[in-house]
Amino acid sequence: MATLKEKRTCGQRCEDFGRFVWNSDTGAMFGRTPEKWVYISLYYVAFYVIMTGLFCLAIWTLMYTLDPYTPDYQDRLTSPGVMVWPPTYIEEDVILSYNLSDKTSQRKMSNCLSNFLKPYNDTSQQSNHNCTKGEYFKQEKFEAPHHTKYSCRFTQSMLGRCSGLDDPTFGYNGTTPCVIIKMNRIINFLPNNGTGMAPHLNCTILSGHENIDMIEYFPTNGTFDLSYFPYYGKLAQPTYVNPLVAVKFHLVKEREAKIQCRVVAHNIAYQDSYEPYQGKVVFLLKALK
Repeated sequence: MATLKEKRTCGQRCEDFGRFVWNSDTGAMFGRTPEKWVYISLYYVAFYVIMTGLFCLAIWTLMYTLDPYTPDYQDRLTSPGVMVWPPTYIEEDVILSYNLSDKTSQRKMSNCLSNFLKPYNDTSQQSNHNCTKGEYFKQEKFEAPHHTKYSCRFTQSMLGRCSGLDDPTFGYNGTTPCVIIKMNRIINFLPNNGTGMAPHLNCTILSGHENIDMIEYFPTNGTFDLSYFPYYGKLAQPTYVNPLVAVKFHLVKEREAKIQCRVVAHNIAYQDSYEPYQGKVVFLLKALK
């Protein structure tokens, strides 16, 4: 019958561990001689140096193939999105509501527009180029300072009665409020497929027709001038600003209407139910009393 293994005392275990840490008979430390520790250390140093080098080479190769001025993949950006200012979103709906008897609500709307238009003041736009209207501003080379391309000038005053220069309230102290429509940027996008026809804004009343007496567009005809296209990206055009169209609504009677503002161009889609802000924006405008 096999004998049971003798149970080792705590002192014997400590002695065994001490011998594992340093064995004076063989000169081994933690089970290996100093020579073997040198070999295994050199192996792991070489291994991780090579792995780090391969990783850096892969990152360098990837970065070398990327164009810093144009994203490689933008297949979903076939049509620009459209946004409205002041942006007041309630869940998925855009509701522009203010109170005719509440100065605070009026000031909230006008301050939002004032802050949004700060990059469009004359001082900020001085460095931008005075482009020829009605023509695409195509630039093959980086001729602007610091290896960039020129950006066309769009000043606040081009928004006429909705610029906030003559009326800092933007009409929100009464029943003629202004909204500003912005078309989002897409690199190298040419509206109307480069045919030379400028896109324009068209606002239609979906409900509450009797509550809007007149609609005014600034600039004239609600045009997004061709000189602001194509856009070459933030790195190539650091001073670029989006062209804007301001719309002044004259509210009457119940002073409430649901409105759709659409950018009209052959290659700007607006009927995709999965992209509610593609090519258009729908909002509810109402002046409470």
